[in-house]
Amino acid sequence: MTGGAAIEVEQLERAFKDVHAVNGIDLQVETGEIYGFLGPNGAGKSTTVHMLTTLLPPTAGTARVGGFDVRHEGPKVRRVIGAALQEAALDPLLTGREHLRLQMSLHNIRGEARKARSDELLERVGLTQAADRKVRTYSGGMKRRLDLALALVHRPRILFLDEPTTGLDVQSRSALWEEVARLARNEGVTVFLTTQYLEEADVLANRVGIIDKGTIVAEGTPAALKATIGRPSVEAVPLQRDHDPRVLEVLRRFGEPIASTRGVAVRLQDGLGLTDVVRGLDSAGIEVEELMLHAPTLDDVFLAKTGRLLEGASNGDQPS
Repeated sequence: MTGGAAIEVEQLERAFKDVHAVNGIDLQVETGEIYGFLGPNGAGKSTTVHMLTTLLPPTAGTARVGGFDVRHEGPKVRRVIGAALQEAALDPLLTGREHLRLQMSLHNIRGEARKARSDELLERVGLTQAADRKVRTYSGGMKRRLDLALALVHRPRILFLDEPTTGLDVQSRSALWEEVARLARNEGVTVFLTTQYLEEADVLANRVGIIDKGTIVAEGTPAALKATIGRPSVEAVPLQRDHDPRVLEVLRRFGEPIASTRGVAVRLQDGLGLTDVVRGLDSAGIEVEELMLHAPTLDDVFLAKTGRLLEGASNGDQPS
């Protein structure tokens, strides 16, 4: 595959009556790139994916996928993309192999080529042993892996994955991450990945876009976005929770307050560290249950840009 932009979006909008789900976004994804698209529920992630995969017409703006206009060249777009969306469209009464056979028939892949491709994909997603079991017996992780195999049947140049690992166990998530990374690295597949897991974006994505209320509020490599935060933060959990105001009074001397899910936190001023905070708390006679130093993460970037934590942030919360 040659280089260049696989996805080009200019001032893309989608309105539902008086609600602008996507409000004039611009983005460009290069060939072979993994682009992570982050945002809370209702931010416009899935609406964007539905427009880019021709499932939903834009209200305004333009989008080209694989060089084709999503509004006027839908069939050509669909020939070059694969998509695994949030709800896998699987028949519980069919086996995994039967799903692949049906999908290949729709793409006019028949005979020995169909068998070889089915066997290849089943092995790649780890479903060879379960290939002839009915899908109703599959776990959530197995269904997501089958859905990925179905999206890859026709060797798409561009792959859309809409929250592919939400609700999966750690092992299933890791297996899917490995396959997505392999597709981009070894086959040059462009991947547009929406996710609520900041760790997922940090591990996989070459670049990340953060969308909030239909607008892209930040974009760049994970490293560059974390560098915008720059300074580490300190979070203190007092032994007595009614001491939060006293802890905040001390910590304000070392940096500006930031949101915390458990105690009190500040973004440290340049040149200050955990030792300075410990001394300050000791001087004030405040006992803490935990005192943590956090290097900047994508969680911090998301919080700074949107004012809230993402549902799948690494604090242990799971998406709703």
